Amino acid sequence: MNGAGPAPVRRGFADTRHGQVHYAEHGTGEPVLLLHQTPRSWDEYRDVLPLLGDGFRAIATDTLGFGESARPAGPWSVEMFATGVLDVCDDLGLDRVALVGHHTGAVTALEVAAAAPDRIRALVLSGMPFVDAGRRRRVARRAPVDHVVPAPDGSHLLGLWNNRAPYYPTDRPDLLDRLVRDGLGVLDRVEDGHLAVNRYRMEERIGLVRSPTLALCGEFDTFSLPDLTKITDAIPGARAAVLPGTGVPAVDHRPEQFAATVRAFLRGTHPCPEPPGEAPAGLAGPHPHHRP
Repeated sequence: MNGAGPAPVRRGFADTRHGQVHYAEHGTGEPVLLLHQTPRSWDEYRDVLPLLGDGFRAIATDTLGFGESARPAGPWSVEMFATGVLDVCDDLGLDRVALVGHHTGAVTALEVAAAAPDRIRALVLSGMPFVDAGRRRRVARRAPVDHVVPAPDGSHLLGLWNNRAPYYPTDRPDLLDRLVRDGLGVLDRVEDGHLAVNRYRMEERIGLVRSPTLALCGEFDTFSLPDLTKITDAIPGARAAVLPGTGVPAVDHRPEQFAATVRAFLRGTHPCPEPPGEAPAGLAGPHPHHRP
């Protein structure tokens, strides 16, 4: 209908062995699953969904334990997060998907691609740390990223804000508003996603990835930028890209840039020809560490 405006984001729940997983989706076509960082939710991709939904079926999930998804008891692990993703695919009838993950979501996406390589058409790893024995030793001595102790006067809200403020742009307080809201929803386990990543034995799993892979990172993401070369060296044929002008919050800080980079890569791995004017500019070939 003329003048109807853009299609709304659709919401739903998928059944998994660990409980229901909440998701939001936009668009039609080949499915692309979007996995968020700790302690976020699908909301991290709120502005990316309609952009990727123009040409794909973009589905952003709340990782098990976060957002409106079920919260399994006991220790959380990357492997548990990954089984949840595969169960979502089964419940939605998705045989093969492209996976896009950011930070914790990227580590989860890598495990999915390692565990079920025949089901992953393409893989985008955004801001992913390379988790090996050396990193596990380093982070064991590092202060928690998001941990705060609830206080009667509400000062823990400011603590959660201040923990992340150094890594977020000063002119975008709305991004920290959204992170704090998500963090409060999982406050008693706000570090468990990070702990799961820090226990993961990526060095034993990354070599199992067989799908076309793009490793990307914001230029100011000091947590993950140094690991781009390790990632592309470990995954045959992987490409790398650095997103200028952004850092840890690359997804929701620069959604147009993030979506354009992902879309160009996914279309480049698709058998259909690349639309005119949308060549994947800025994507490096196999194995280089491309800097702007």
